[in-house]
Amino acid sequence: METIVQNVTDQVVNIYRKFDASHDYDHILRVMKNAEEIARTMPNADMVIIKLAVLLHDIDDPKYKEGGNVSAMEVLRSAGADDEMEMNVSETIKSVSFNGGNEEEIVSIEGAIVRDADRLDAIGAIGIARAFAFGGARGRKLYDTDEITRTNMSEDEYRSKNTSTVTHFHEKLLLLKDLMVTEEGKRLAEERHAFMLAFLEQFKTETGFDGKGK
Repeated sequence: METIVQNVTDQVVNIYRKFDASHDYDHILRVMKNAEEIARTMPNADMVIIKLAVLLHDIDDPKYKEGGNVSAMEVLRSAGADDEMEMNVSETIKSVSFNGGNEEEIVSIEGAIVRDADRLDAIGAIGIARAFAFGGARGRKLYDTDEITRTNMSEDEYRSKNTSTVTHFHEKLLLLKDLMVTEEGKRLAEERHAFMLAFLEQFKTETGFDGKGK
């Protein structure tokens, strides 16, 4: 099993090199660390499935498909995975994406762990850094005082509008703490969430705008 994990690792390192700093291989390493920390509190979790899902979870992200990357399942198959492993990894990855709040149902312990691990990397100091890195890579404004914060979005609506980075805090990042599903994920999210709130308070002091929009 560890041979498959290493084979997948060797392949995805080169794929993630093409991604911007918000979703590069360092992101994968941080999510892996988060997943391992959460999994220590849930001893029945399958760490091989977790590791593979973490390694592959952003390969098929629509934001990065323009380059014609191979799919996550193609990578997994080429690494020697059987049908059962492929199904379990696929189901775990489906659990991860936010999609404007239109989430897939979690069907496994592994899915819960990987979802929380990925979302922890989207909040706190690193979440702030990643948000501005992604916004910069996509040419988005830092903030927009005329922007309206959206709620109850469809997946298409969530992905179709290039909102400013600070607005993105209110449309996604500040929602994640209450969407954690593991007890350890909830605990770890508290401090990171508080840091984002403090950042937005300081941002408001310096700009007069807290990002909430109209």
